[in-house]
Amino acid sequence: MTASEPSASATPVSVLLPTVRWTDACDEVAGQLRGPEAFGGGAGETDELLVICDSADDPVADRRGDLPARTRIVIAGEPEGCSGKANAVATGMEAAANDRIAWTDDDFHHPPDWLATLDADYDRQGPTTEVPVFVGLDPLARLFEPAYVIGGTLAVAAAGVAWGGAVIFERDDLRGGEAAFRRDLRRTVSDDGTLSDHVDVASVDRTRHVRAGGSLRGSLERFVRFLTITRYHDPAATAFNVCLGVAMAALCLFAPVAGVTLVTALAGAAYAQFGIRRATFLLAAPGVLIAPPLLAYALARRTFVWGGRRYRWRSLFDVEVEPV
Repeated sequence: MTASEPSASATPVSVLLPTVRWTDACDEVAGQLRGPEAFGGGAGETDELLVICDSADDPVADRRGDLPARTRIVIAGEPEGCSGKANAVATGMEAAANDRIAWTDDDFHHPPDWLATLDADYDRQGPTTEVPVFVGLDPLARLFEPAYVIGGTLAVAAAGVAWGGAVIFERDDLRGGEAAFRRDLRRTVSDDGTLSDHVDVASVDRTRHVRAGGSLRGSLERFVRFLTITRYHDPAATAFNVCLGVAMAALCLFAPVAGVTLVTALAGAAYAQFGIRRATFLLAAPGVLIAPPLLAYALARRTFVWGGRRYRWRSLFDVEVEPV
């Protein structure tokens, strides 16, 4: 199927893309939208792209009046008691014209058939998510890559976790209804964690390489945020991951040959499973050795910075937004 071919159901899709700047991803997705001709010319039946920002002062808001066809700028406003991302997608859900919704991000490449293929996935198996691979842009982020492949990429693929960068569902798929879902978004931090709590999704074996980090501080803040998300949305998995990280570090310390060989082989197998051709799997052992102090640090932190805001996340639905 190509981007110009309608899916079997010919169901229009609303794509939500939160960003404060117009990026290549915006052009890529806008170029894949289908017009009325794809739906038999029915009135109001068309794909749409909603580019969602926080305020009229964001650079992307300057594109209003100069937008590709079927694209709108939506201003979400400043978040209160939730993350900027969660607030953006909640606002996008309210503004979207269609019942079939796709979420995406601005930090990875969307090939020409991205939307059509994701739409066809929904027709075949219902709510569907693609799988992220986080590619480090700084030394610490590269050191985290094996852990993110095992704890992120593999988890999304195997555990029915929705990744907000490439997921498709319909409003009727939301357990408890859309109003309850939007209410939960507006009192928490993680958009995809909240979606996973409301929709049963199946993954497909397509990976998207997502740029991560860029500075040591930014990579550390991301690590704290990721751990806090799993801590509140899946505490049992967090406890298991902490115990596993400590056990693997102890193995590498006290039986270095066996430990380093094992963790490197496990990381290499995970990379091979997803077709990831990066030598960073060789950093699995150093990553394991620094995991216990990093986990302790992340669990001890009471705030983290994300997207220019500091979040004090006390419990799943208790969030305070502070200026940086």
